[in-house]
Amino acid sequence: MDINTIRQHTRGCLDKIFFNSAGSSLVPETVTNQMVSYLNEEALIGGYALAARHASAQAEFYTETAKLLNSKPENIAFCTSATDAYAKALSSVTFKNGDAIITTDDDYISNQLAFLSLQKEYQLEIVRAPNGEDGSLDMAAFESCITQHPTKLVAITHIPTSSGLVQPAAAIGEICNRLGVLYLLDACQSVGQLDIDVQKICCDYLTATGRKFMRGPRGTGMLYVSDRVLNAGLVPRIFDMQAARWTGPDTYELTNTAGRFEYFETSIAGKLGLMQAIKYANEIGMANIEAYNKELMQHFRQAMAEVKGLTLHDKGTQLSNILTFTMENKSVDELMKLLSNNQVYYSVSFKDFALIDFSKKNIDRAIRFSPHYFNTTEECEKVVAILSS
Repeated sequence: MDINTIRQHTRGCLDKIFFNSAGSSLVPETVTNQMVSYLNEEALIGGYALAARHASAQAEFYTETAKLLNSKPENIAFCTSATDAYAKALSSVTFKNGDAIITTDDDYISNQLAFLSLQKEYQLEIVRAPNGEDGSLDMAAFESCITQHPTKLVAITHIPTSSGLVQPAAAIGEICNRLGVLYLLDACQSVGQLDIDVQKICCDYLTATGRKFMRGPRGTGMLYVSDRVLNAGLVPRIFDMQAARWTGPDTYELTNTAGRFEYFETSIAGKLGLMQAIKYANEIGMANIEAYNKELMQHFRQAMAEVKGLTLHDKGTQLSNILTFTMENKSVDELMKLLSNNQVYYSVSFKDFALIDFSKKNIDRAIRFSPHYFNTTEECEKVVAILSS
């Protein structure tokens, strides 16, 4: 990794300290150039003609994403967001009354709301497996939850939006695979930050967004579906001509790829922009990005822990690039003003986003930092100095 070149490719990191990649990261200039070029050309010749002209570039989205996740192109679908991908995955599961969804206390707010919505329709059991003393999932209790309930789906958020916890996705996958249970992994905060291998994780669905650590544009996302899902004929409840061929007045035939999880109408500019972001990460190498991130965050967490009156709220055996904290002598509002005045970009995590987790921690809000591989240890030290002052 050449950090100087990466920073030169990241226009927005030169005049500020940008620590909000868990919200919406800074895109490499190749993403911006691709999208602006496409939209300019679309204004001249129209959307249909241009989409056909860029058919091979669109196909590259699937090959690059497959490379990113160690998958096959036919197992990849383009979506307009992580929520779009997650909703399509959930709606393809054939629930019946009394089935159980096994999840955790740390699952994303939108996922929890989706489970509650399904519960009303199917009288589902929503079983939240407990955490161990270290803050991550208690694996023995998790397996017991699966075996003691009529489990139809295991749905896990790999990294929560509200803390640096990294759940043991591969160990969860081993249990789900052994017990024959469908496994949906929300990798919204881990794709682009960690080196993700769906073969090792053994998930049936994996969802992610483009705008976070993947450094792609907003309004983009991705969905991986396993061969088991495709071979079982699972498909979202509502689909269109992208997913199936109309074979007769009352019949249709599904496509045999993850394309059945896509809609015909989509943003081609966004799709090509996300492809460029994924290609950029692949060229650097996700193993290199993950290694850099781990070293950066180890240094940053150690330095933050030494700031007087500062409390780090992240728990778990493995921690990510998301760091949440509060301070005894400053309110969250005061911290927000201090950081903004010093051109530090951050986010705020609210109790509404992490109702169970923040209730346990007895906090209503926390500052969330999420550095990425275009950030430097010098920037981390500057932020620590600002907070220490």
